[in-house]
Amino acid sequence: MRGMPRRGFVTGAAGAAAGAVGAVTVAGDAVARPRRAARALPGPAAGRDVVRRELRGMWVATVANTDWPSRPGLSAAAQRAELTAHLDRAVERKLNAVILQVRPTADALWPSAYEPWAEYLTGTQGKDPGWDPLGTAVREAHDRGLELHAWFNPYRVANHTDPSRLTASHPARRNPGWVLPYGGKLYYNPGLPEVRAFVQDAMLDAVRRYDIDAVHWDDYFYPYPVAGQSFADGPAYEKYGAGFPDRAAWRRDNTDRLVREMSERVKALKPGVRFGISPFGVWRNADTDPAGSPTRAGVQTYDDLYADTRGWIRKGWLDYVVPQLYWHIGNPAADYAALVPWWSETVRGTGVDLFIGEALYKCGDPAQPAAWQDPAELSRHIGLAAGHDQVRGHAYFSAQSVAADRIGAMDRVVADHYRTRARPPR
Repeated sequence: MRGMPRRGFVTGAAGAAAGAVGAVTVAGDAVARPRRAARALPGPAAGRDVVRRELRGMWVATVANTDWPSRPGLSAAAQRAELTAHLDRAVERKLNAVILQVRPTADALWPSAYEPWAEYLTGTQGKDPGWDPLGTAVREAHDRGLELHAWFNPYRVANHTDPSRLTASHPARRNPGWVLPYGGKLYYNPGLPEVRAFVQDAMLDAVRRYDIDAVHWDDYFYPYPVAGQSFADGPAYEKYGAGFPDRAAWRRDNTDRLVREMSERVKALKPGVRFGISPFGVWRNADTDPAGSPTRAGVQTYDDLYADTRGWIRKGWLDYVVPQLYWHIGNPAADYAALVPWWSETVRGTGVDLFIGEALYKCGDPAQPAAWQDPAELSRHIGLAAGHDQVRGHAYFSAQSVAADRIGAMDRVVADHYRTRARPPR
C-alpha cells in the first residue's frame, strides 16, 4: 500500500520444478477429507440462531515475521503457542475468520512438493520446522469455529534481488529465466505461461491437501510502480504480446488469465472452497474512467498493477472481494465514505460477496492524520458500511494490531457492532 506498505512488509517500503522439495505426508495433512457442514460456534452462541451472517476477518501476515511467528527460530511448541494465541484472540473479539499468509515469498508454510519451507519459520529457507503450520492452523481454527482462509502471494519471490540467497533447490534458481528484479525485490515474470502454471500448481497443492475454507490473494500482481525503474518483461512481450494494442493490455490479459484459471481450477478441485482477492481500494479514478470511483488516488489497479478488479467481479471469477479501503472518512483523495458505495454498486447483482478491508494498523499511529487518533473512527466505518446492503463484512489488518489495539479502536468496534458471534456468509 502507499503510505504504509500493507502487503510489502519491508521496513520503509509500500511441474518442472516439482522435485525442488521432496513430497511429504504428515499427520497435519487433510488429504481427501470431505467438506464439512457449517461448524457450530463455540461458547454461548452455540446452538442458537444468530441475526446476521457477516465476515469478521483478521489477516495474519508471516512475511518478514510481521504478525507471526514473532521471530524466526522459535521452537515448534513456541510457534504453535503463538499461533493459537492469535486464534483465541480472534474468538475473544467475536471474529469468525482468520486469513493466514501461507505462501509469502514463493515458499510454503506446509510441506510442499513444489517450494521450500519459508525462512520466516526457522530463519533458514528450506529448513523443516518440525511441524505442519498450515495443517495445525486449519485444525485449530475449525475447532474454534473460525474459518481458515489460506493467503497466497502469486509472484513475489524475495524481498531482495540476489538469487544466490535462495535455497539451492528453489524453483527460481532452477529456472532463472522465470525471475526479474524490480524495486529491490525478485518477482516471477507474470508474462510467462510456464510461470502462471507453476504458481497455480504450487498453491493448489495446499487446496488439495487441506480443508481450507478459501484461497485468498492480496494486491500484488504486477508490482507497484517504482519511479525511474522499468519492469524488464520486454522479451516475454515480444514473444507473447502479438495481437495486443500495447504492453499494458498484454499485462492485464496475463493477470486476467491467472485469476480466471485459478478460479476454474479451485472449483474443479474443491467446489466448496471459495476464491477471494483483496485488491488496492481504487480500481480507477472517475477522471480516468467514468465508471471509476470519485477519488484522486495516486495508484489505480487497472493502470498501475494491470489488475482489472472490477472486470473480475463482473465476469464472476471471484466468490468474494475485500478492497483495502485504508483511508479515513473525509480523506480528500480517497474518501472511505465515497468508496464503500462505489464498491457496493460494483458487486450488486454479480453474486460476489463484498467485504471491506479495514486499516486497524493506522489507529493510534502518530504518523497518521488526526482522524486515526480517534478511537471511534473505525467504528464509524463499520456503521457507515452497514447502510449499504451489499457489504457483508469486514477484515482487519492485522493480527498484531488486533492484539495491541493501541487506542482501543478494536474494543470500540466489538462493543458497538459485535455483541454476539456471527457466522460467515456462505
